[in-house]
Amino acid sequence: MSTTPVQNPTMNFFDRLYTGEGGVDFISRSRLWYWIAAALVALSVVAVGVRGFDMSIDFEGGTKMSMPAANLSTEEVAQTFEEATGVTPELTQVVGSGSSATLEISSELLGEDQIQRARMAIFEAYQPKDATGTPSPDAVGESTVSESWGSTITKRMIVSMIVFLVLAFVYIAVRLKREMAAAAMIALLVDAVVIAGIYALFGFEVSPAAIIGLLTVLSFSIYDTVIVFDKVRENTAGIMGSRTQTYGEAANAAVNQTVMRSISTSVISALPIVALMVIAVWQLGVGDLKDLALIQLIGVVEGVFSSIFLATPILVSIANRTRQVRRHNEEVARYREGRSGEVASVAATPAGAASGDSEEPVARGTRVVRLPHAEAGAEPEGRSVTWRPQA
Repeated sequence: MSTTPVQNPTMNFFDRLYTGEGGVDFISRSRLWYWIAAALVALSVVAVGVRGFDMSIDFEGGTKMSMPAANLSTEEVAQTFEEATGVTPELTQVVGSGSSATLEISSELLGEDQIQRARMAIFEAYQPKDATGTPSPDAVGESTVSESWGSTITKRMIVSMIVFLVLAFVYIAVRLKREMAAAAMIALLVDAVVIAGIYALFGFEVSPAAIIGLLTVLSFSIYDTVIVFDKVRENTAGIMGSRTQTYGEAANAAVNQTVMRSISTSVISALPIVALMVIAVWQLGVGDLKDLALIQLIGVVEGVFSSIFLATPILVSIANRTRQVRRHNEEVARYREGRSGEVASVAATPAGAASGDSEEPVARGTRVVRLPHAEAGAEPEGRSVTWRPQA
């Protein structure tokens, strides 16, 4: 028995998708989604293993010096810094644009005398101006983070991730089902691995703001997944007592009914994030805002993929391994085979045979009169009395 939604011919694909009648078969393509996810995870693992992460000084410890960029050359400033301190800078970059552009020099942890030598050398060479527009050594700022502080931040990051995952699993298991919690956690781990791989592959800096943003987008992904799973629970309530749908078909209908909500929510979430990136990067040049917006934008896109194409197929794969769902699916298959057999039998039976009438030929010009049986199931002595008109 077909469970494909009846489609209104006057509606286009996007209208049907918006109303939940799109009929996109997400579940039957589970293997395709799994292969895509596996390829992304493999690429991410290789990127992390080969390239590693570009950790900010908040995690590794170090010194960062900054000054108004003006028309300074990053190569020349880096050379001046190295000559003054004897330390090669790990990163020299300009963030922001226009009057708010800032040149930043990141290096290993420097002593106070090294910092002072670097400040005076940069001031004498480039005469950076402070907020009042006056050349001053104070226009060259510096911030230092010890290695012990970076180690503490790293440990807290790991603990916060573990606590988040445990709480998310417990909430979904209590709110919905354990199978749903397991599927959501697998999809969430895929999100985290892929996001980590993107950061390693493109060399984006991992900062505390990026970690905060990661926890935020993982929460968003969990929220989106819970919305879909809640609809799955609604569609599968009492399904074991029915033979009209398999568990996978009911779950697929739930994805179709919530897909436009997921896409709309993601687009609406992405708009302020893009605005934040424009303000943070091109106008203010604030590094923390840039890190926060970047990780959120990546996470929103990845979260949509996992909640629509990955979480529910994983849920169906887990559910189909349980005895109850497997037995139900078999009953639905047998019921549909029986219905198909009945339809085929009726279609192949002649109209007269279906009603129990004989197909014996009757001579032309003969009128046949049927007599009622004396009682049900009794055979009359003669089937009929014939009357032939006299010539």
